[in-house]
Amino acid sequence: MIYQCTQKYEPANKAKIGVLITNLGTPDLPEKKSLKIYLKEFLSDTRVVEPPPARFIWKAILNLIILNTRPKKSAEAYKSVWGKFGKGSPLLDISNKQSQLVDQNLNNKKVSLFQVELGMRYGNPSISSALKKLEKKGCKKIIVLPLYPQYASATTGSTFDAVTDEIKTWRRVPELRFIDHYHEEEGYISALANSVKNFQEKHAKPDLLIMSYHGIPRRYFDNGDNYPCHCCKTSFLLSQKLGIDSSKYKMTFQSRFGREEWIKEYTDETLKLLPKKGIKNVQIICPGFSADCLETIEEIEEENREYFMDSGGEKYQYIPALNDANDHIKFICKLIKKKTKDWVE
Repeated sequence: MIYQCTQKYEPANKAKIGVLITNLGTPDLPEKKSLKIYLKEFLSDTRVVEPPPARFIWKAILNLIILNTRPKKSAEAYKSVWGKFGKGSPLLDISNKQSQLVDQNLNNKKVSLFQVELGMRYGNPSISSALKKLEKKGCKKIIVLPLYPQYASATTGSTFDAVTDEIKTWRRVPELRFIDHYHEEEGYISALANSVKNFQEKHAKPDLLIMSYHGIPRRYFDNGDNYPCHCCKTSFLLSQKLGIDSSKYKMTFQSRFGREEWIKEYTDETLKLLPKKGIKNVQIICPGFSADCLETIEEIEEENREYFMDSGGEKYQYIPALNDANDHIKFICKLIKKKTKDWVE
């Protein structure tokens, strides 16, 4: 008896390639109940909050204190930005636009070789659901692109965990590629530089350009997370592209949580001190964010503005994230094609 396979196979260069684009995530609604669900998932991730040896201590703090106090405050913050870029969460609205544009740019009208799906590390649409869609579409090869330019265990590393947690349940494991950073890619640096130049053409140049990144605890860096080094490299390359020297820009870190020491300099403390040094006109950009979200809109554009102006500042301007800018989308597509070149030849 001769065995005959009943499955249909496509030539390797015509097989569908799955593209999973990911970002941090968002609550479903700007309400206390949704925020409690979202924050519990987020703050239970041991890459985000590395618990002490006695893990029950952190669990007690999280469940008895934080999840009973923070959701209400966070819900109010989300309400203030909800619908700013569409109908709902800014991050989700922008991420959906990005993934749709990437899909359009990667494929042509005749052939849809790349199957693009969006997955969020926390909340919906989940990474698990996005991967299941790619599996259902028959993608035997999948490339994962977390839209975090600089690698950090709490973001990129955690995304890898979520991807492998889902795929390890599959009987047929796909060929998998994971882009863990792009902090020094020419296309990314050029897109950042263009956003600064375009903004300054309309608003003039400031006394100082602040490049602010999301912070991490100092001990994460001491234990081997080279995220701050990636931030330094991005800042240096961006300054070179803009043609400015070290006196015209400053790198800082935002969003501290808890009492321990975080990577310095702190964005809020820096802004409070600048006016006393005669620097009263600043522009701030967040190169680590591929899309605007609660953190950039509410914390950087609004809260930190108050710190600066209340301390004697005169002009404070936030330069938006790259979002769905044409050169940003083109860079993302070019990066994906570069990393999958041998898959399509």
